[in-house]
Amino acid sequence: MRTAFGLLCVSVLLVVSSLAQDAIPDAPQPEKKQERSDVQKVESVLVVLKNLPAEKVIGPYIPSSGPFVPLTGKERAEVYLRQTFVTPGPYVVRLFSAGVDQARDYPSQWGGGIGAYGERVANRYGRLLVANSVSALGNAALGYEPRYDLCRCRGFGARVKHAVVRDFVTYDRTEIKLRPAIPSYAGAFVSGVVSSQWLPGRQNVLRDGGLAMLSQAGYGSAYNIFSEFAVDILRKITKKNPKDMAGLR
Repeated sequence: MRTAFGLLCVSVLLVVSSLAQDAIPDAPQPEKKQERSDVQKVESVLVVLKNLPAEKVIGPYIPSSGPFVPLTGKERAEVYLRQTFVTPGPYVVRLFSAGVDQARDYPSQWGGGIGAYGERVANRYGRLLVANSVSALGNAALGYEPRYDLCRCRGFGARVKHAVVRDFVTYDRTEIKLRPAIPSYAGAFVSGVVSSQWLPGRQNVLRDGGLAMLSQAGYGSAYNIFSEFAVDILRKITKKNPKDMAGLR
């Protein structure tokens, strides 16, 4: 586990080093040429963001317009793979939650340092694998919708409320009736129980399962809120004036 995390750190360092080298100018240039170069760089980033599908950021979702179409078995498998392995969001959430565990020194047997953080990241991601697997199987068996549906409403408060509520309910196979998101919370509970078996020390199985369900309520709601506004954020970023953004440091 430490070796794998070490390789990840080396890869990150190489990328950071490459970016740092790109950020260092080779030689002084006239102010106008430098400004034009900065604008061109920002324009290139904006083009990438503008052409970046929201699904690449937040994972599979149901748009705010158009019909609700039930998923086939193959499509469910694709959703599971994207939500578990492809979309960057779950990785970011696990890096953050592992940081919270590091700050809490949980579990204390792992201590501190980069190696301990790597173990905590692996623990969080292992829980994600278990939770998503159980949830995907449960949703498939019950015909429940595993994707987040963007709110077909207006107003910040209404959209936030929609995002939070969707962490607790989802559509059944009719794509009309809402049902309790039992598979999601069952997956969270099982992930907490399973992770208690590989954590060091003596763990309370029921407590760990319950805490995992609370985490699902908190992190799940927060991620839904981000997903709800991600498209708007990308649209707003791409409308900014490249000259204005080039001046930011």
